[in-house]
Amino acid sequence: MKIIPIAFDSLGTRSMATFVQTDDIKIFIDPGVSLAPFRYSLPPHPLELQRLDEHWNRILNYAKKSEILIITHYHYDHHNPDENLEIYENKIVFIKNPKEKINLSQRERSSYFLEKIGNLPKQINFADGKTFEFGGTKIKFSQPVFHGTNQRLGYVIEVLIDDGDYKFIHTSDVEGPSQKDQTDFILENKPNLLILDGPLSYMLGYRYSYESFNQSIENMIKIIQNSPLEILIIDHHFLRDLKWDKRVRKASEIAKEKNVKFQTAADFLGKQIDMLEANRKELYKRYPV
Repeated sequence: MKIIPIAFDSLGTRSMATFVQTDDIKIFIDPGVSLAPFRYSLPPHPLELQRLDEHWNRILNYAKKSEILIITHYHYDHHNPDENLEIYENKIVFIKNPKEKINLSQRERSSYFLEKIGNLPKQINFADGKTFEFGGTKIKFSQPVFHGTNQRLGYVIEVLIDDGDYKFIHTSDVEGPSQKDQTDFILENKPNLLILDGPLSYMLGYRYSYESFNQSIENMIKIIQNSPLEILIIDHHFLRDLKWDKRVRKASEIAKEKNVKFQTAADFLGKQIDMLEANRKELYKRYPV
């Protein structure tokens, strides 16, 4: 199985866009990318806008050659309903159910998205809690789980891809995992490689509680200790926090003891971590606009 992180926060944009290739099928998870409209009361720096364009072009390149596109939920860093909709043409599309376990905002966004893509896809399947097989490759979706710690931001679906020899899980936006069902899907399916979005620690104490953060770290440790993990990629929400590596040290040290590689998407690709959003204030100082 080939797994390629395409756009992630450690690479400079808000995204969890991931390309997966097995002997049977090419799959793209969450073909979307965005930027924080404001961080430190500053709009995106021109360097971020440039990176956004680079990442969107990279997403297009890989999405076009994929046979399956997966949308785990309807936030704009996970799908783009307005541009280059030709990527959906003649594709099998798996989406978060737009009618059940969904909040008002995502319900409206899903309706807009489905209207926009129209009859372009070969198939559109509601994926929640279902399993699909393509040759020797199984794609299994979790039941809807919270986007975070409660239903305020709606629900997402986690994704397992299993080619018979190797198991990969993409958690989407669980913001942790702090919840039992988010964690259980990972533990029950025993991944070799896990892409985890991590807790919302850059909003610790107001949008994200210390209790949820501590539970997320404990659940990470539980996953490391009870899965055949070889690689844990932690990225997205966590990589908006300049102190992320200090905050996660308890889990990363246990990963080291267990010979589990504890990495960002940038590390996995052999690239420098480039947290443009978290460093936005510094970007404006270094490269004034």
